[in-house]
Amino acid sequence: PAVGTVPSFNDEELRAVVDLVHSKGGLVLSAIGTSQETSDTETIREIALRNKICGVDIQHIGDAGYGGLATVDNIYALSKAIRGVRHTVSRLARSVNR
Repeated sequence: PAVGTVPSFNDEELRAVVDLVHSKGGLVLSAIGTSQETSDTETIREIALRNKICGVDIQHIGDAGYGGLATVDNIYALSKAIRGVRHTVSRLARSVNR
């Protein structure tokens, strides 16, 4: 899970997982998937930054929003927090046919 999405799971525990997985050459994915994906954008931004600081490589955002996906604002807020505006817009503008 992502830090801040389940009770009692904290930065230190995630950091221990990240260190172990990275020592074996793996990548770490954390998930915002217990309905927080429908929270306000500031909550999403905070979760994203805390997990990036802990060393998470991939951030998943769940599908609890209307229509089976997180709100566009939250997907955008997550991407901006992790990548910044320049890389976020670049990813949005790329063709899937590339």
